[in-house]
Amino acid sequence: MKESWSSVDTLETNFRPLVVIELAKGTKEETIEWFTKRIVDKKANGGAQLLIKPLVTENGNENIYLVGASHLRLLLGAENVGLVKECNDNSMRAFTYSSRKTFKDFADDNQNFLTMSECQYIIKHELDNLRAKDEKMIPGYPQAKLYPGKSIVRRLLTNGILVQIFPLHDREELKKLRHTWYGQVKIGYQPLDEIRCYFGETIALYFGFLEYFTFALIPMAVIGIPYYVFAWEDYDKYVMFATFNLLWSTVILEVWKRICAVMTYRWGTLLMKRQFEEPRPGFHGVLGINPVTGREEPVYSSIKRQLRIYLVSVPFVCLCLYFSLYVMMIYFDLEQWALDYHEENKSHFSSLMLYVPSIIYAVVIEIMNRIYRYAAEFLTSWENHRLESSYQNHLILKVLVFNFLNCFASLFYIAFVLFDMKLLRQSLATLLITSQILNQFAESLLPYWLQKRHMKKMKERMHSLKMDTDLSLVEQVNSEKEMGTYLGTFDDYLELFLQFGYVSLFSCVYPLAAVFAVLNNITEIYSDALKMCRVYKRPFAEPTANIGVWQLAFETMSVISVVTNCILIGMSPQVNALFPDSKMDLILTVALVEHLLLAIKFVMAFVIPDKPRDIQIKLAKLEFESLEALKQQMFTESYSYLCDDMREQ
Repeated sequence: MKESWSSVDTLETNFRPLVVIELAKGTKEETIEWFTKRIVDKKANGGAQLLIKPLVTENGNENIYLVGASHLRLLLGAENVGLVKECNDNSMRAFTYSSRKTFKDFADDNQNFLTMSECQYIIKHELDNLRAKDEKMIPGYPQAKLYPGKSIVRRLLTNGILVQIFPLHDREELKKLRHTWYGQVKIGYQPLDEIRCYFGETIALYFGFLEYFTFALIPMAVIGIPYYVFAWEDYDKYVMFATFNLLWSTVILEVWKRICAVMTYRWGTLLMKRQFEEPRPGFHGVLGINPVTGREEPVYSSIKRQLRIYLVSVPFVCLCLYFSLYVMMIYFDLEQWALDYHEENKSHFSSLMLYVPSIIYAVVIEIMNRIYRYAAEFLTSWENHRLESSYQNHLILKVLVFNFLNCFASLFYIAFVLFDMKLLRQSLATLLITSQILNQFAESLLPYWLQKRHMKKMKERMHSLKMDTDLSLVEQVNSEKEMGTYLGTFDDYLELFLQFGYVSLFSCVYPLAAVFAVLNNITEIYSDALKMCRVYKRPFAEPTANIGVWQLAFETMSVISVVTNCILIGMSPQVNALFPDSKMDLILTVALVEHLLLAIKFVMAFVIPDKPRDIQIKLAKLEFESLEALKQQMFTESYSYLCDDMREQ
């Protein structure tokens, strides 16, 4: 028998706080009453049918509320969002409340059937789907206009009434995870299943990819060390190294798809049905009717959006690219000055000065990348994309184009305009190492130090107020609400993408790049784990089946690396000596080799399946069973209609 939403009890005796809502100080009582009523109202009345309680401190209610849900409500929510769980026969199926007994570890009194992160994801989904009905404004704030279908949470955030929504940490589980993850220095795999249970699939996949990429770099690092130590200059050895690099970059990306499929099948996200994409909360326009759903929602002219993109965004990006090239030319002037200074003085100090321009340029690159990122986010938001996926694609495209040119333009200029391989090796090493040090400091060390200092001040304040600081809920909420907000895996993947470029684009010039990448990634695993557990608020889990558009970005970089390495080999004196009479023959030979390697690369990508055979069989079996169930349902309905017609006759 299917449970109805009306039977869900909104009064739970054992209230378990899962999510924190912080409203601005001075928020009007009628606003609070209206918002909390919408949260606890039944689904049929447009509410979220959740539980909410104020967090009462010694100073009274500080407009902080704890949100939870009954066990039955969470189970029905799991069915609503399409969570996939493991069945008793070890298969993976979308959870339904009516067939709950067929799922592994399910029991009516088992509150841990759904992980805490899954429960928080369900609550976040329900809060995000709180939509205005017939309200024209937020009660108490006539300037905050509403219309049917408008996201209530989004409107509260943009008007400064709602400060933040975040999920609570489970301190006991977090303590266990910290110990197994980074609490002891060891050589081994990360506890990805535990990371997934606590933080969700998106973050677990990032750490899985970081770990996999680090291990995949080890063969490149091992092969690159003798090339650097023994200073081999024979072109045939570099041809072998570059060829291995090109095949390596293809194989690791294809193998990752298979590993990713195995993990996400085990976690259930590979089978999650892609729901109809709702308009993103930041999308605005005049109220209209969606021709697909028939629902009222904002409508915005695609022509206006295209005009904004091509008349404003594209020129702005081109201007930023021009500015990046201008800064690059200043860097080369500094390089020439350092070289002239060294030629005049020939001292130990002048030798060190040769590295100063590259270090300064690397710092400037990082600063420009971060400033441009904010501008790209503003522009992409201003373009007013309807769907979140469209917004993300346009943002990633803007950022990748600028970062690629900003980080690699100088290397291309040195290699293919100046033809200075010694300067190319020096610049590549300096840019790679400096960017790694800056990223480690800016992303992990600095936030950790600031958070530690804040926690020390807060404990002193708690002690002065003579409050019990022994893991009280009040202390936990107050400490977590002051933590920084984790903005997602975008910057983490971008860092790996640029690192992959440094390693693969000019591998035959600086084989030691893979060694520094491995060393950086080992520390990156520990520093990223530290910031997730100690520096930032717990992020909401986000189900995902792969690393998304980043897979395409890495594959594009590997294609570009084929071209650059072939040209670099063709420019070597040894290869040029083979074609003393005709440069055209050299160019045609290099182009032929490059096309041949690209062909091999694409054949390998086609031959290596994206999913292992056993996963393909399981997916096909589930699809077959779904079709059979649909046929049976249609037959039952048809038979029922036929019987009704016969009785009427």
